[in-house]
Amino acid sequence: MINKITIHWFRRDLRLEDNTALNAALNSKYPVLPLFIFDTNIIEELPKNDARVSFIYKQLKQIDTGLFKRFESGIIIKKGEPVEIWKELVAEYDIAEVHYNRDYEPYAIKRDNGIINLLIDNGIEVTSHQDHVVFEYDKILKKDASPYTIYTPYKNQWLKHYEKVLLLPNKGILNNFLEYRSAFPSINSLGFNLSTIEVPDWKSFNIDDYATKRDFPYMEGTTHLSPHLRFGTISIREILKLLDDSHHVFLSELIWREFFIQILVNFPDVANNNFKRKYNAVQWRNDEGEFQRWCEGTTGYPMVDAGMRQLNETGYMHNRVRMICASFLCKHLLIDWQWGEAYFAQKLLDYELSSNNGNWQWAAGTGCDAAPYFRVFNPAEQQRKFDPHFIYIRKWVKEFDQASYPSPIVEHKTARERAIVAYRSALNGKKAI
Repeated sequence: MINKITIHWFRRDLRLEDNTALNAALNSKYPVLPLFIFDTNIIEELPKNDARVSFIYKQLKQIDTGLFKRFESGIIIKKGEPVEIWKELVAEYDIAEVHYNRDYEPYAIKRDNGIINLLIDNGIEVTSHQDHVVFEYDKILKKDASPYTIYTPYKNQWLKHYEKVLLLPNKGILNNFLEYRSAFPSINSLGFNLSTIEVPDWKSFNIDDYATKRDFPYMEGTTHLSPHLRFGTISIREILKLLDDSHHVFLSELIWREFFIQILVNFPDVANNNFKRKYNAVQWRNDEGEFQRWCEGTTGYPMVDAGMRQLNETGYMHNRVRMICASFLCKHLLIDWQWGEAYFAQKLLDYELSSNNGNWQWAAGTGCDAAPYFRVFNPAEQQRKFDPHFIYIRKWVKEFDQASYPSPIVEHKTARERAIVAYRSALNGKKAI
């Protein structure tokens, strides 16, 4: 057994720079062994060519290469049940400290609590750190100490606190890594194949035109930062330091992200239930054939079909189009938002439970601060406003101008009226006709 070490457990913080837990680990008295665990409780449910696993793998390889070049060190990669992996590590190494950045999803909290107990029972000092958000779930509260469930007052308080918060500066990487080297595993040995879907480099993002271009899917007006925030290839602090007063619209989107995270932590039942339980009575049609057409992008509504095909091909969908597709599934087809949420969870490169859940419930009208049930996006009107020359649509719907393009799956006015009746009947305690 070697001398005492500190372990930094990489999770959703796949970077060496400006990493709170890693900085703390490197300031410990012991050499640091970086660790990443491919959690089989998560990855065994994913397809073998999952783009997110490929993205994680490539980032880990980049970290490992950087550690070797700069510090003659490396990252240890494990695959399995996390508690069992930690039992093996405790037996193999003389671990003095463990540092990791907190994750706020229900499964992660339960997993981490079990591992904390295991490590403490073995006399190991465990420290979790705030890194993924600016303010954690218990920092922006109402006067009565209860959590906010409406975005605007939450945002106002967030901004007031933000004026006072001192963002930690980037710290140089100390040369306190354990001299560790082993063959980096192939992705095939982990049970996966490299995906052909690529994640745009965050260094190429441009936020200066975000406010004016973000609603138009045919423009390059979004940042594509979300997968990098999701997996922590860039820190939230590094992004915020690039903003000034002209970027207030983009900042609002970052606040939405934290709003939904604190909703998930404070109200974990939303992961599988309507936030507003009165909507439990909505009688969804849940037609499997229509759901399949929505998934494939063959609904006959070009804006919806373009969005779904973009998602299926790239793992990304423009944010405005996400709202249109989500509203269409819930309101036009009367299909339970959880079906759509699950499909997005399979496909989105930037999938984050809190945001995916929050936005789907917003679209369905069942969530906190949600769109009212009688607000039903008209996909044709949305196209006229945001893709007036069919540029986005023709990019993704190749047969749009051909006779083979399908007729609309449902007529808008009929679908809108049907949805309003179904929702209103549920809220009035009546059975929809």
